[in-house]
Amino acid sequence: MDALETLPIRCPYCGERISVVVDCSVESQEYTEDCEVCCQPMVLKVYVDGEDNPHVEVRTEND
Repeated sequence: MDALETLPIRCPYCGERISVVVDCSVESQEYTEDCEVCCQPMVLKVYVDGEDNPHVEVRTEND
């Protein structure tokens, strides 16, 4: 697994599919990133499972 992975997500505001780059060297992290389409702040929860597969959960800033 590479330290940086590009993963597809769907913006919880506008519904567009975009890609985000995540740092897989950190087991679990949460941060805010603006959607590149609608510029709304999305909260990304990134974690790496026991098989070194990265996962991203996306929610609105107010959820």
